[in-house]
Amino acid sequence: MMKRREFIVKSAAASTLLMLPTVELLAKSDDIKKITILHTNDQHSRIEPFEHSKDPKYSNKGGFARRASLIHAIRQEEKNVLLLDAGDVFQGTPYFNMFGGELEYKLMSKMGYDCGTIGNHEFDNKLEGLKNQLPNANFDIINSNYDFTNTILDGEINKYKIIVKDGVKIGLFALGVELKGLVDPRAYAETVYLDPIEIAQDMTEKLRNEEKCDLVICLSHLGYDYSTDQVSDKILAAKTSGIDLIIGGHTHTFLPEPEIYENAVGEKVLVNQVGWSGLYLGRIDFFLQKGKPKTFTTYKLGDYEVNQYV
Repeated sequence: MMKRREFIVKSAAASTLLMLPTVELLAKSDDIKKITILHTNDQHSRIEPFEHSKDPKYSNKGGFARRASLIHAIRQEEKNVLLLDAGDVFQGTPYFNMFGGELEYKLMSKMGYDCGTIGNHEFDNKLEGLKNQLPNANFDIINSNYDFTNTILDGEINKYKIIVKDGVKIGLFALGVELKGLVDPRAYAETVYLDPIEIAQDMTEKLRNEEKCDLVICLSHLGYDYSTDQVSDKILAAKTSGIDLIIGGHTHTFLPEPEIYENAVGEKVLVNQVGWSGLYLGRIDFFLQKGKPKTFTTYKLGDYEVNQYV
């Protein structure tokens, strides 16, 4: 593992916001493709930064505008950027009470999100509320383990998405947390929760073997870890194979840097989650070269250090 210090891109009036470093290509070969994954989770309708206070932990931090500036700066430097979200975009400030999620999805569309998933708070205005807001998102919202067959969302939510960047085929699927006991049954109606481990293996099989994806990413709203046997991102990583990256949400976990786990066949799988309310923007760079193992670069939250792995 190597560590280096890199230039920090700063957005206007955002000196207290997390600033992510940039990296150069691991090699100057034309056949190496670099894919930059940017991600958020649990935005919770935090449109504006937290109010100014004496507490430096949140004061003047978070919100959409600062994140948008940082994303724009990274896109000016990097050719192949994906911007992803792991759910719970809705609920948390009066903006949701007033607009029901319209503003959140419209702003995410302007920021150029490529794909997102459903968190439990996307059900807060029932299935009707979510369906009414879907036209405001010009990016795909996917979920693989909620069966909406007998609901008004039948046919509205795709199970997976494939994006091609610079010839690299990237497969995305998404898993949601068990709704029973967490969400009012009237809100999710006849939505059926399917086992996330089984669904994850089905999805990776399809994306890897049928669709021939080079990278497979799971947008997870399962939660990072629990003291019980509830399925979490850590369990998902260990009990499946074929996933390169799990982008987590739900538990509002601030991981200092992405964690590396061994999957069911001994391969590396990355797990990351970046808290809540847009306080941080996650970033991981993948490097792919035909016929060679993937390499990746991870970034620490709020730090200058870049970690490179093979």
